[in-house]
Amino acid sequence: METSKPPGVSLASLLPPRQFPATPLIPGGAVTPPDSVLEIPLDSLDANPYQTRTSLDEDSLQELADSIRTMGLLEPIVVRANGGGRYQVIAGERRVKACYMAGVYKVPAVVRQVTDEQAAEMTVIENLLREDVNPMDQAQAFHRLMDEFGLTPEQIADRTGKSRSGVTNFLRLLHLPERVQNLLRSGKLSLGHAKALLALDGQPEDIVEDFAAQATSLSVRKTEELITRFLHSEVADPTIEHGRWLRLSLLEAQRDLRETLAAQVAIIENGGRGHIRIPFADLYEFDRLFASLTSIQDAAIARPAGPASAEK
Repeated sequence: METSKPPGVSLASLLPPRQFPATPLIPGGAVTPPDSVLEIPLDSLDANPYQTRTSLDEDSLQELADSIRTMGLLEPIVVRANGGGRYQVIAGERRVKACYMAGVYKVPAVVRQVTDEQAAEMTVIENLLREDVNPMDQAQAFHRLMDEFGLTPEQIADRTGKSRSGVTNFLRLLHLPERVQNLLRSGKLSLGHAKALLALDGQPEDIVEDFAAQATSLSVRKTEELITRFLHSEVADPTIEHGRWLRLSLLEAQRDLRETLAAQVAIIENGGRGHIRIPFADLYEFDRLFASLTSIQDAAIARPAGPASAEK
């Protein structure tokens, strides 16, 4: 039901050995030893406030529900007491949702006494153990550990089994344009594509977004090559396809027009033909844009003729 764990990383490894109270209470007043497995009703569970996972694969979730319906839940979830006979899920929200789908309304659970920081770390680890968690969810998880608990990238790396540079690269994803982040969330772009796009740091958003859109149909290697050529070529490189270089030139023209007109200008090109789209929100903005375009035209007409024109 769960994917294999990376070497050296486990939920238990986050919790140092410690002494627990001998008589924790469960609903109904019963007493159990610490870390024993309890059967807890689903309606006594509260959602994990540290969960950064934004989406679940529906097919995978249905498969898990079918397995639970047949075999039961083989691996207990992990919870902590939340007061008033309620429990907060630390690890296992996916299993809880699958139980609802399977019509199973009690789950085996291990009750742990952990701090908010430990609960957040355990949630991050559980997400990292899953192969289908998207890069943006991982980036958000690392950011929360830094923002809410003051952990450094080095500390996060130590506790999650990641390298420091790996943690830093995930955090850098949060600086990508929102449209690019959405492509990563949806799986249309891979982490490899995202790392290639990070090389465009400092470029205008529209250029990064356009490269991301192109990357959805390219391999990571092709994306890296395209970006490298763009960053290291001041003039058209004869090794780059004419159509591709034309597209990059149009991106620069689009950026200049956006800066000049203070509007979200879009240049749409296909096979050397296309059009320029200049949206406006109301007639006042239309008048402003029209005046700007007119002044540009007047300046072009008034520009002194070059040497070739003078000879004529």
